[in-house]
Amino acid sequence: MRLLKPALAGLLWIVVVLCLAITILPHFLDRIYYRGPASAHFDGAHFFNPDGDDDRLAAGPSPTRLIAQRLFGDSTQPVWPADVAVQPSKPPARVEGAAMRVTWIGHATVLVQADGINILTDPVWSERAGPFGFGPSRVAAPGVRFEDLPRIDLVLVSHNHYDHMDLATLERLRDRDHPQIVTSLGNDAVIGSVGVRSVALDWGQTVLDGATRAEDPHALHECVRGCRRYAVTVTRNHHWDSRWFADRNRALWSSFVVQLPHGNVFFAGDTGLGDGKWPAEAAALGPIRFAAIPIGAFRFEEGQMASGSHIGPQGALAVWDGLGRPFALPIHWGTFRLSREARDTPPKMLDAMLRCAGSDPARFAPVAIGVPIDVPPLGAAPPRPDMARVEQCVRAGRFARLR
Repeated sequence: MRLLKPALAGLLWIVVVLCLAITILPHFLDRIYYRGPASAHFDGAHFFNPDGDDDRLAAGPSPTRLIAQRLFGDSTQPVWPADVAVQPSKPPARVEGAAMRVTWIGHATVLVQADGINILTDPVWSERAGPFGFGPSRVAAPGVRFEDLPRIDLVLVSHNHYDHMDLATLERLRDRDHPQIVTSLGNDAVIGSVGVRSVALDWGQTVLDGATRAEDPHALHECVRGCRRYAVTVTRNHHWDSRWFADRNRALWSSFVVQLPHGNVFFAGDTGLGDGKWPAEAAALGPIRFAAIPIGAFRFEEGQMASGSHIGPQGALAVWDGLGRPFALPIHWGTFRLSREARDTPPKMLDAMLRCAGSDPARFAPVAIGVPIDVPPLGAAPPRPDMARVEQCVRAGRFARLR
């Protein structure tokens, strides 16, 4: 009895401390990355998707269960390889004239070389995608060694999730190349926390190479063609944002259009489909010659074909169609395990859906990490995919064997 009272008192203090921690820590970990007037996608404190769809993992597990699956594994999901053989390539210093060369580095990192300009999207060379050395680890090495990268002129950072915003890589790029880094509102504060400067824009705003102010994207179109300069427009997509659990949606997520003399480049970032109207908004800025579109990390429950914040192959086809069916590269698969589908399910399903839709699979075909591809010049768009037929194939279970 003499020992019971101190034990109960100690337990009570532990409960009090835990309650205080639950109350205080979220506010302590919260960050205000952006201050500005309210808008159609900003309520004065947090950003949101204006198309009415939520930003959660549709039909997915609870956050606690998801974390437990990541920490302790899930014996019911397909097995991923521990590592995948990659033959890194060495890109040229520049690609001049009307040519365009694209190299998939892995996940959402793509090197685009065109019109004498070198562009990197969401550059990640770290071994893990997470804070303090935690998070998913690579199963595939980068397709280009960092030391073999040509001098980078422009970096696009879509949002602040760790598998897309790698501060260590951004520091290396700053120290070596001093590129222009363009992102969306609030992310400049995160990037700036390690002393790296960036230009942060709202959806619909545009910046020229080397500039630090927004311009009207439509007025710049002829200047880009005449002056042979690039312009970057931050465009809408459908996602969410957080570095900590408590700072959710304090910064904006986005896709991008890079206007170039011989055809525009589109980078979708990380996205769900939402209302599906935003790809046409990007295409309205001018003909898209090349698009990088995510196809993976869409399945968090058995049979799931998309989530609120990640498109799968079916949603990727809708995005591709909305962009005008440009030459496209499927990204966001096969590098970091973020969901329960097998590593090669996204590209296999995409190929099967393209065939079901009556479309040419070569226009939106997966490539191996590190293999350079030459993008054809702008030309007539191929016929639209038959999305109703794809839906019929889905309902008929044509892709059920692909786990």
